[in-house]
This record gives sequence, C-alpha cells and structure tokens, in this order.
Amino acid sequence: MPPENPDTFPWVRFLPEADVQVFTAELTDALGAPDSADKDASIAQLLTAWQRTAEIHADPELLAALTRDAGQD
Repeated sequence: MPPENPDTFPWVRFLPEADVQVFTAELTDALGAPDSADKDASIAQLLTAWQRTAEIHADPELLAALTRDAGQD
C-alpha cells in the first residue's frame, strides 16, 4: 500500500508496486526505531536512496542501461 499522502513523496508513483511495499515497510520500521543520535540521518539516507531508485524507474533509458545484462561478471 503506498503512503497515504502522495504529495509527501510524489516520486513514489514511479516505483514498481513491489518496491512501494518495501519502501513503506522500511520507512515504517525506521520511523518506529528507538530514538538515537543518528536516527534522523538514517531516515534521510533511506528516503534519498528510494528517491534515487524512483528517479531511475522514471527514466526508461537509464533503467534499461542499468538493468541490461552486459555479459560480464
């Protein structure tokens, strides 16, 4: 299920449904974690990583380039 307010994370619409579910679970876990000195930084890093993932999915050429099998290990 996508986050309740699409205006909060408008880039989520570019994620595949399975990734939206993973993002939602990871964000819920991060927000529910005990307070710590680096909790805000961890949440910011999580959001940045998922936003970058959404940006890749929003660009068909970039997605194709990054998911193409280059035939190398």
